[in-house]
Order: sequence, then structure tokens, then C-alpha cells
Amino acid sequence: MDDDNDTIAAVATASGGGVGIVRVSGPGSFAIAHGLLGSDPVARHAHYAVIRAQDGRKLDNCLVIAFAGPASFTGEDVVELHAHGNAIVLESLLARVCELGARRARAGEFSERAFLNGKIDLAQAEAIADLIAAGSERQARAAMRSLDGAFSREVDALQATLTHVRAHLEAAIDFTDEDIDFLADPALVARLEALRVSLAALLDAARRGQQLRDGLYVVITGAPNVGKSSLLNALARSDRAIVTATPGTTRDVLREVVTLGGARIELVDTAGLRDTTDAIEAEGVRRAHAERARADLVIEVVDTTARSPDCAVDATAVSQRSGTDEAPALLPSPVGRGVGGEGPTSPQHIIVHNKIDLAGIEPHVDHHDGVAHTWLSAHDGRGVALLEALLAGLAGGGESAGTFSARARHVRALERTRDHVEVAHTQLVEARAGELAAEELRQAQQALGEITGAFTPDDLLAQIFSTFCIGK
Repeated sequence: MDDDNDTIAAVATASGGGVGIVRVSGPGSFAIAHGLLGSDPVARHAHYAVIRAQDGRKLDNCLVIAFAGPASFTGEDVVELHAHGNAIVLESLLARVCELGARRARAGEFSERAFLNGKIDLAQAEAIADLIAAGSERQARAAMRSLDGAFSREVDALQATLTHVRAHLEAAIDFTDEDIDFLADPALVARLEALRVSLAALLDAARRGQQLRDGLYVVITGAPNVGKSSLLNALARSDRAIVTATPGTTRDVLREVVTLGGARIELVDTAGLRDTTDAIEAEGVRRAHAERARADLVIEVVDTTARSPDCAVDATAVSQRSGTDEAPALLPSPVGRGVGGEGPTSPQHIIVHNKIDLAGIEPHVDHHDGVAHTWLSAHDGRGVALLEALLAGLAGGGESAGTFSARARHVRALERTRDHVEVAHTQLVEARAGELAAEELRQAQQALGEITGAFTPDDLLAQIFSTFCIGK
């Protein structure tokens, strides 16, 4: 097994750049630098050196920079070789470093050591990977906020509040034999209520951060010829799907990724849903149902020019409504694939009433029966912007100052924390069971601590860091 006291090395930059970096971390870093330079490195100074192989061959001209721990990213002695970005050159330098005593790092091992050495917490470590993987400016900003500690500070504040509530409750339990019911202390109940409010706000923010990070998986379904493929093309702003007047043109699943309001959305066009004896079309229908089952959000497209059995509202009943450019209200968070892949639940739905250009209806959005309804024309584009705003909001997009990057495991931890706090509230306020309430709050604090790593099992740590890039 790998030893945490090993000196590790890896290429820390992507292949193909003008400059590449080989990073070394661990107790043997400065000795390796001495072997490369022929002298001891001076911390935080750039040393120009010709790096040679063991047989004297020139490998590259490099800048060698040393960082003495704990004033380094990992908290250990660190040495960086700044060389030309050619992958072959970098591999030869890495091999030379390993000859001098390092071993090749595991994926995420540098960030893992930074976490274990107290340089960053677990949420910040994950934000490094999120920043690298960011596909939009807004995702990058959110990841940087988490890396700077915005999310962690919110968690730490909740931890402090939990600690105060637990201390207050434990003190009240100590006086249960007295005539005064200290468990009914209004100050204790008020602190617990404030904790519930703060926890709900952080959970909502974390869900938005997760949606922004993970994006939204949107499946477009409906009967044949209602305009599903036209809608995909309108949202993608390109002719990605074949559009004809012949029903059943779409036989397979077609995917297109778009960015709306800085959020990533994967759109999936599917075959028209109907009974058919055509074997190929039947397979397309089967795949359409399969995609619906794994969707975060299902867009049901209906034709406003005819009463559709898939639509609960008669479009003609609202044909005289005036249009509006107001941003639509957002629906609850999508949960189609289950948070963190824990299995599918019922996906969110949006009903798109298409072909308003033929029905004489103005574009608009409204909500009823827990479903958003949008009226638009995929043909001429009227109303598509309203749907885009709705999708961007559901995916965590749009301008929202302070949005930070979050992951499914963070949301799960906050949900478990909330559940324990709710049970504690019931035990305290209704049952006056102080000991049971205290135990629930202890478990709440442990669940909350998993976010920053205060109470994180080793197997979870291994799973988290294994998803990182090698060299990070």
C-alpha cells in the first residue's frame, strides 16, 4: 500500500500546452531537487537548470521552484519543474524524478494530502476538481467561491449554531429534576428554530449549486408531429434534428448539449409516443420511455391546434390571453435521476404548447396543478426565450450572486442533517424528551461534518479523491 510519507510526483498540467509542470511533494522533494540541480534549492526562488537523464542525456531546460512545507499547497515540501509542455518531455522528466526517489502519485493524491494536512477542507478539495471541469464561466465562478471557502464558512456557521444548541440542551437536561421545566426555555426553542431556518437556506443554496455543477438532463417527449425535433433545433439554435411532416421521422434518441444562463443542459429528442407495428419505430418508442425514466425534467410537447390527450388543459380556453415577457416562476428542484444517483424518482414536467403561430396565441407561461405550461412556436421562435429562462433557472443558471459549487453528497448530508434536526425539534417541543433530542442533534452534527471532512469515513475519502485528475 502507498505510504503517506512517500514522496510523490506527477505531471500537473494538461498535455499540449507551451509549458508543462512536473510536481513533486513529500519529505524527499528537496533531495530530489538537489539531485537535479547539483545543489540545494532555495525555497521560493526560481532556479534555471538543464535536467539530464542518469546517462547524461539532456532532457530539457527547466525552471525548478521549491516550496518548503508547511507553506505549500500540500503542506509538505514541494518542488515544481517548469518545462516545455510536450508530453514525451514531461514523461521523461517524471521518470527521472522517480529514479531519484519519488513514486507516481495516485489520482487526486496532491489534493488529498492538502486536505489531510489541514491546508484545505474536503469541500474546498472537491471545488478544485469542479473548477478544472467547469464548462462555463458561471460554473467556474461557483467553483472558485467554494474553493475560496464560501460553502465551508456556511457549514462552519451551522456547526457553531448546532454546538450552541447542543450545549444549551445538555445544560437543560442536567436540571430535569428541578421544578422548573428548563427544556421549555424559550431561548432554547428559539435557537433551534433559527437553526432550522439557516439549515433550510443552506440546503436550498446547495441544491442550486449542485444543479449548476451537474446540469440538467431534459427529455423531450410527446406524440408524433407535435414539434419535438423542431423544439430541439430551436433550443440548440441549429438544425440538429431532421424535421418533416411525416409522423415517426425520429426513430432514435438524439442528444444535444446547450448552455443557458451559464448552466449546462443536455437535451434529448425522442421518438413520438404511439402504438405502432413498425419494429424500428417501436424500438424508438421503447427508448423514449427509457429516457423519460432517467430524466431530471421531461418536456411534454403538445400541439395547440388540436386537443391533445397528453395535455390536461384545453389550449383554446386560453387563446385570448395576452403575452408577457416576465421571467417565469421557478419550479421545485428536479429530482429525476435521484440525488447522487440513488435511483430515479418521478421527474419534473413542463408542458410545452407548440405551434402558437398556427393557433393565434401569444407566447406566455403559467403554472397550475404543480406543472409549468409554456406557449411557444418552435417554428418562428416566439416564446422560446421564456422556456429557456425556465430551463436555466431549474439548472441553476441565471445571475445569482454568491452561488457556490456543490455536489450530490453535500446535498444528501444536508438533507440528513435537516431530518435529524426536525426529529430533535419534535422530541424537544412535543415530547419534552431532551435526551432523544440531544442524540438527534449529535447525529445532525456528524452528518453536517461530512461536508468539510470533520467526520468523513476513510472509504468515502478514497472514493472522492479517486475521481480527481492525476497531478491534482
